Amino acid sequence: MPPPTLDQLLFPSQSNDFGGGAQKLSHLLGDLRRADLSIPNRLRSVCEDAAFVADVADALPGLPLIANERCGSWYVDPARKKGSAYFKSTDGHTGQWKFSLRRLNLHLLGLVGEFGGCIIVDSTRRGKRMPDALSKTIPTWCAVLNRFLFPSLPSSAHALHTPPDTVSASESAQMAALLPSFVESFLSLRPDDLVRSACNGTPLPTKPLRPVWITQDDREHLDGCGTTSDGGSEYEGYGYSYVQGAGDDTENWAHELTPGLFWRWRRELLDAAAVGEGEVEGLIRELVAREKAEKEEPAGGDGEPQSGDGRRAWERVREVVPGKRVYVGDLAALGGAATWEREGVCVVVLREKVTPSEAWVKGSRRVEVGLGKSKAASRALRDALPVVCEFVLRYLRERWQQQQQELEEVTEGKSGRRGQPAVVILCESGRDLSIGVALAVYCWCFDDAGNLRRKEDGEVSFNKTSIRVRLGHIMTALPDVNPGRATLQSVNSFLMDWRK
Repeated sequence: MPPPTLDQLLFPSQSNDFGGGAQKLSHLLGDLRRADLSIPNRLRSVCEDAAFVADVADALPGLPLIANERCGSWYVDPARKKGSAYFKSTDGHTGQWKFSLRRLNLHLLGLVGEFGGCIIVDSTRRGKRMPDALSKTIPTWCAVLNRFLFPSLPSSAHALHTPPDTVSASESAQMAALLPSFVESFLSLRPDDLVRSACNGTPLPTKPLRPVWITQDDREHLDGCGTTSDGGSEYEGYGYSYVQGAGDDTENWAHELTPGLFWRWRRELLDAAAVGEGEVEGLIRELVAREKAEKEEPAGGDGEPQSGDGRRAWERVREVVPGKRVYVGDLAALGGAATWEREGVCVVVLREKVTPSEAWVKGSRRVEVGLGKSKAASRALRDALPVVCEFVLRYLRERWQQQQQELEEVTEGKSGRRGQPAVVILCESGRDLSIGVALAVYCWCFDDAGNLRRKEDGEVSFNKTSIRVRLGHIMTALPDVNPGRATLQSVNSFLMDWRK
C-alpha cells in the first residue's frame, strides 16, 4: 500500500469533530487534574505526610522538630514543634547558589549543641525528590558554619555534603567553589556576638554539622533532614488522590487557611472534606473570618480597648533586641493598648487600609499608618519610615529627659516614677512590616553601642553592611519572623538615602 499523500492527511483544524474532541479531551484532563488538587485531597495529603513526620520524630526522640517555612509547619504538630527555620529553595537553585545574610538561622546552633542535632521538615511539589532548600541550601549553610565554628579542623571537616542522588558531582563542585566567598560575607556581619546571642547560654555544637536526608522512599534512614513529599505522582493508594507537597503554594488553594488554623481545627476540616469541596471551603472561610474578627481592635471612643491586664498585654509582643525595649506583634496585641497608654508606651500600628499621611499621628505616643496590603504595603513603607522613625526618636528623647528628671526627684526623696520607655510596633502578621519598621527604628534611634542617639551626635550615615548587622541581631532574637524582600528594600532605601 503506497504511503498517503499530504492532501489525504486529516489535521485537527480541518475536522470539527476531531478538533472538538481534542479540545474536549484537553478540558477533561484539566478538570481531572484540578480535581486531583482539590482542597480535600490536599488536606488529607497533609495529614498523611504529617503522620510520616511523627513517625520520624518517634524514631529519633532526642531530636527537636523544626519546620522549614513557609510550608513546613503544615506537617508538624504544634505540640511537638520546637521552632522554625527559613532556608529558601531559591538560594539553592542551579547557578543561583547563595548563603543568605538575611536568614542566618543561627538559633539552630543552640538546638544542635543542646540536643546533638535536629530534624528539619520541608516538602516539595510533584516531580522532585526533595526541595532545593534541603538538598543544597542547608548543606551550604552547614559548610559555612563549620568553617566559622571549627577553623582549625582539617579541610575534610569543611567539605560540602550534598545528596548524590539529587545533586550532581559537577554542581556540588561548583557550589563548593563559592564557599570561601560565602564565609567572607558571613564574617562581615561580625557574627561572634550574633552566635552567642542566638545560643542564649546553650552550648555550641562540639562537632562539625553534617546533613543527612530522609524521604518517604527510605524510611530506614531515620536521621537528619526530612522531606515529607512522596517522590511519585498523585496516586490513589490512600483512598484519595495524594498530592505531593500539598502544603505548598497556599495562595492558590488555601483561601487564607494557615497551618495554625489547620491544626487547631483539623478534625472539623477533615470531616468537612469528607462531605465535599464546597463544604470544606465554607468552613475555611468561616474559620478565617473568625480569626480576623478576634484580631480586630474593639470599638469605642478613640478605638482604645478597655483591657487592663498589663501582664497579658506584654505577653502578646516580643522584644526585637534584648534590652532595647522595642517590641513587635500582630494586631491582636492591640488588646493591651489601654495598659500601654497608662505606662506611657509609644505604639506604632501598621494597618492594611490605606490612609493619608496627615491622619497618621493619633497622639503624642501613638501613630497609625495605613500602608495597604502585601507588596504594595512594603513599597509604601519607604515613604512612611521618615515619619515613623522621627516620631519614635522624639518620643524616646522626651522620655529619656523625663527619666533624668525623675531620677533627680527620687534623689530628692520624691516619688512617682513612670515605667521605662518602650516602643510597640504592630502589623497584621507581626512578622513582616513590623519587623521592617523595628529594623529602621533600631538603626535610626540607636548607635552601634546601643545607646540612644542624641541631637548633638551629628549626621549619621548607613550602609548595607551596617543594616545587615542590625538585621542579624533581630533575626537572631526572633528567628521565626520573615520580613519580605520588598520590606527590607524600603528600609535600605530610607536609611541609605536619608541623613540624620
